[in-house]
Amino acid sequence: MENPYLEIDRQMLGDIHTSSEPMDNLAVLCDDFGSRFGGTPGERQAALFFREKFREYGLSRVQMEPYRYASWARGETRLEVVEPLEMEIPCIALPYCPSAALEAELVFVRDGAPADFERAGRSLSGKFVMATSRPPQGLGRNVHRSEKYSRSALAGAVGFIFMNHYEGLGPATGSIARNREALIPGISVSREWGEFLLRMQQRKGPVRLRLKTRNRTRTRRSWNVVGELPGNRYPEAWAIVGCHYDGHDISQGAHDPVSGMAVAMEAARVLSAYASDRLGCGIRFIAFGTEEIGLIGAREYVAAHAEELSRIRLMLNLDSAGGKGRKGVILHHWPELDAFFETAREQMKYDLPCGHRSSAFSDHFPFFEEGVPTASMGDVEAVFRGRGFGHTAFDTLDKIRLSDLREAASVVSRVLLRVSDADRWPAKRRTPRQVERIKRRDTNLEEILAVEAEMEKLYARSSSCTEP
Repeated sequence: MENPYLEIDRQMLGDIHTSSEPMDNLAVLCDDFGSRFGGTPGERQAALFFREKFREYGLSRVQMEPYRYASWARGETRLEVVEPLEMEIPCIALPYCPSAALEAELVFVRDGAPADFERAGRSLSGKFVMATSRPPQGLGRNVHRSEKYSRSALAGAVGFIFMNHYEGLGPATGSIARNREALIPGISVSREWGEFLLRMQQRKGPVRLRLKTRNRTRTRRSWNVVGELPGNRYPEAWAIVGCHYDGHDISQGAHDPVSGMAVAMEAARVLSAYASDRLGCGIRFIAFGTEEIGLIGAREYVAAHAEELSRIRLMLNLDSAGGKGRKGVILHHWPELDAFFETAREQMKYDLPCGHRSSAFSDHFPFFEEGVPTASMGDVEAVFRGRGFGHTAFDTLDKIRLSDLREAASVVSRVLLRVSDADRWPAKRRTPRQVERIKRRDTNLEEILAVEAEMEKLYARSSSCTEP
């Protein structure tokens, strides 16, 4: 198939593959600004950095869009075994963990599949529930940390322990609530210490734990940083590409998330330099804030730009896009776009895996819920076996290769050019009824959202019980 974008492709590819710009940017974001977790000095430094880089790359209407949210800061956390021996176990609090002081017996629910909770039944009430971070085998879907936490709380547990299933990587972090303090405390332990607790349980009988943790949740301000390349033929229509920039406070978050933001910046740079005259619709680049604690920045953006959502052709999410693996397009149930991406693959002469899969835990999801066509960068054929070093202290800059950043930026820039220049876009915004139908047909989404709905009821009951 003839490639009508051949000259622009060559210019962009030549520039990307002879430049160190994405790695240079990533080094600043990781080494200079640290985790960029909500409420840290590095968060604001990163937002200002994106603003200046977007302007440097020629984007227009660059601005920082502020919003308020519930910021969480960790304090001291101490976990002790009080029976059948006395000793302290290293641990960390999970974001939005409330301050607490309590004692309870330990119950293990393996990998935290729904069936594991069903088997445990009423035995979880009043206990510490420990689940591994491993995706349950044979289930056909992943069970997110937040679902394991929610099922524990719904079963009456007084505390949740997240046991990393990878050896040598320490505890794994991740939020247990969204934009508010959690109902029951949640902490994380390493695989090694989790295995120790299980051995004590098997060898010596019931294990009783004491947890003391002090953390703080308060209202703060964060920012989405937005910049645009305007369209020439369809100036009211937009393609959106974005990634969150906040990592977790224990890590640089080099792979997850900010490798994807480095890719977005590189795509902005080369599209501005070589393709601005060819753009049909505009392309809007967004650095989203506070994703790791509930997709807050993306939700705030969707709410603030509600009147524009029907004009979005595609929201492309680049969360963690600069890591290893094939650089394809994962569509979130948009078969209308299959033919478009097959044509793009043939034009680009590139192994561009494309398929359909859902996820409720990244910045595309607020757009998806509003009916906007959404996609993520990734390999739909890859089997998810866990995060590896993700969400641990070892997600550091040395894990990222310039070659992966270059390849991802090459694919993103070429795909966005084609999305923008299309005279007819095959996907239209869905109605709320159509979105609900998709959710019900997708077993993964249906179960996750059902658990979240039950948790909302539990929060409501808890709130009513504590009111004076």
